[in-house]
Amino acid sequence: MCSIKAVIIVIFCVLVVKAAKYTGPTNQAGLNLIKEFEGFRANFYQDSVGIRTIGYGHACHVSNCNVPLSGRYAVPLTTTNGERLLQEDLQEFETCVRNAITFSSLNANQFSALVSFSFNLGCGSLRRSSLRTLLNQGDVGGASREFGKWVRAGGKRLPGLVRRRGAERTLFCSGGLC
Repeated sequence: MCSIKAVIIVIFCVLVVKAAKYTGPTNQAGLNLIKEFEGFRANFYQDSVGIRTIGYGHACHVSNCNVPLSGRYAVPLTTTNGERLLQEDLQEFETCVRNAITFSSLNANQFSALVSFSFNLGCGSLRRSSLRTLLNQGDVGGASREFGKWVRAGGKRLPGLVRRRGAERTLFCSGGLC
């Protein structure tokens, strides 16, 4: 027979774990979202705003694109090396989300949606956003509505960004949290 004290301790532990802020890494749903929207290119290409890019969105204006990439990856990239390069790139954006978001109940899907957002737009965009401000104030619903404001590149509304922000919002709100 369990003592009351043991039951209380178990309940407390469950509540603490449930309420703890998730700090990474990007979960599989987030990785799938990023990979779907970035697509994979084994060779260099110009993205929709003219940035030299390779793999799953490895942007040369952010990262060194000397070959071999990261001192290890030959071009053309294999999909395996593209995935490794993506994992390396995501570390910067996971750190960005960890540092920018103070909301104490952040879950894995919210974290991963914010990593996707930052990976696509840059950490500075997350830091300056109303999305971040609202989330840090605890307004999860208000924060979720901010995704839809980030659908322009080069001054143009892009259908791909509309779809991506919708997918990020869906991941962010999964479980009926918004």
